[in-house]
Amino acid sequence: MKFPLHIVSRLIISAIIMLTSTNSIMAQTESDSTVLRPVWSAYTLSSGSSHIADTYLSPIKYAGWTVGFGYNRLQSMKFSPERWIMQLRFNLDASCSKNQAKNTDIWYAGINFSWGMMYRWKLPYGLSAGVGGSAMIDLGCLYLSRNGNNPASAKAAATLNATGYITYKTHLWSLPITLRYQPTLPVIGAFFSPDYNELYYEIFLGNRSGLAHCAWFGNFFRLDNLLTADLNFGNTSLRIGYSANFHSTKVNDIVTHNYTHCAIVGISGEWISLNPNKRISPAAKIISATF
Repeated sequence: MKFPLHIVSRLIISAIIMLTSTNSIMAQTESDSTVLRPVWSAYTLSSGSSHIADTYLSPIKYAGWTVGFGYNRLQSMKFSPERWIMQLRFNLDASCSKNQAKNTDIWYAGINFSWGMMYRWKLPYGLSAGVGGSAMIDLGCLYLSRNGNNPASAKAAATLNATGYITYKTHLWSLPITLRYQPTLPVIGAFFSPDYNELYYEIFLGNRSGLAHCAWFGNFFRLDNLLTADLNFGNTSLRIGYSANFHSTKVNDIVTHNYTHCAIVGISGEWISLNPNKRISPAAKIISATF
């Protein structure tokens, strides 16, 4: 049995039209379901008081000033943007503290980097909250010029932390404001410390045993508190806030305390990166990481 040529051609044309329509519908559906995940970033400067004690260098307590720069980035995760967000934090700090006689200085410089994820809930009355964890690397050094033989004390730690936040959106007259509080507490990790009276020259010569120690609440405590208010004047917000960081270690008969209280000022805002060659559907959904 043979089919007439015109019937075969009609069947082929109908199949092509059906495939084209199906692809068009699928493309339209995919475009309509586009999820945009803006990046929220904050750049801040901090200044305040510093309180330092390190028995490896001196039994004396020191007090003075501290300054710092901070970067904070939030973005909704790709796999579940409405529930999970990621956070990247970077901080650079420096301080100078004096003893009670005001005749000796101890200097500190440190840098830390952390990345983590948090599960969030949108609550009534303008509230939002989240809990999660992060991994952090912290490096620093104390320098005491009066110790000619061993003037420095190196600091290094890698920890897994518990963290969370709560935000509250409100208005000051007609100005939108977002209040946010976030604590971070290390749970487990490892940190560096030499033996009591062990010189770094001895470590350089090869005495490297017992330098790494398990970090837990009994010998390594660190609580970072961050309270901020973002004043939204338009596309960019003014960030003001307060941070209180408490860091204490005790191992090998060496006790270290580093406490800071700082005022914070900076800018924050949300940005979206778009491909100019790709059309974005008007039905695309924007999921912010800040609320």
